[in-house]
Amino acid sequence: MQSVAGAVAFVTGGASGIGLGIARALVEEGAKVAVADVQEESLARVREMAREEGWGERCLTLTLDVRDRPGYKAALDETEARLGPLRILVNNAGVGIAGPVDEATHADWDWGVGVNVIGVANGLVEGLPRIKAQGQGGHVVNVASEGGIMSARLTRGIYAPTKAAVISLTEHLRVELEHKGFPIGTTVVCPGPVATNIAETEHLRPPEFRVESPFRNRDNPHGALPDNPSGEDYWLDPLLVGRWTVHAIVHDRLYVITHPQFIDSVKARHRGIEEAMAPDYLPR
Repeated sequence: MQSVAGAVAFVTGGASGIGLGIARALVEEGAKVAVADVQEESLARVREMAREEGWGERCLTLTLDVRDRPGYKAALDETEARLGPLRILVNNAGVGIAGPVDEATHADWDWGVGVNVIGVANGLVEGLPRIKAQGQGGHVVNVASEGGIMSARLTRGIYAPTKAAVISLTEHLRVELEHKGFPIGTTVVCPGPVATNIAETEHLRPPEFRVESPFRNRDNPHGALPDNPSGEDYWLDPLLVGRWTVHAIVHDRLYVITHPQFIDSVKARHRGIEEAMAPDYLPR
């Protein structure tokens, strides 16, 4: 896509944080945006913001739990009926589940994987055929995490693997779409620390997953943050991440990685993988 102007975008988890940053950045460049979110109060604030900033006519808000497949289809049906054919799908909704993975319950896994991985898959299954059908090309954005490519840390044993899955999924999706000749770009956004409400994830946990678990009884629900070797404030404005994402859409960049100061952690992980592939690693 050389421009997002006039294009219809659907953003999950779009009523706050990075999702709202992406939605606002798309609107800045002339797109029409459907903001889908599970939080009604946040959606109301988006509607108020859109009215105050003058983009209310290009904004649709929808209540959606990305695990709800019939609900997902209905939300996209309404989006296309009211805004037009879908061209940009942003799978942003996610939960920052954190806790000791060796003590995780089935409920912890089902909720974390259900939102962070299956929620993305639901978006692709429901959204991609629509982008293909309108024939104008488009773009898929999946929001993962820089934690998906960094060395392992305490408390991230569910969250980081789900985000690593989204990274791999996006890489494979790009290969498939290019092989088949579809003019549909792909981007995976891997943010580090961004000023969002992800630390408040646990209050969104559905009743069926509210079991006694160390994931639900933590002083710091978001888990330990990575070291900050630069000493600079690394909490980014979500709108800045949104603008980087729109730039990636227009230039068809596969990766948006927000925090280069964590490259040593990425290198350390990859170094371990590369060393395991050395010819003399295993005895003969």
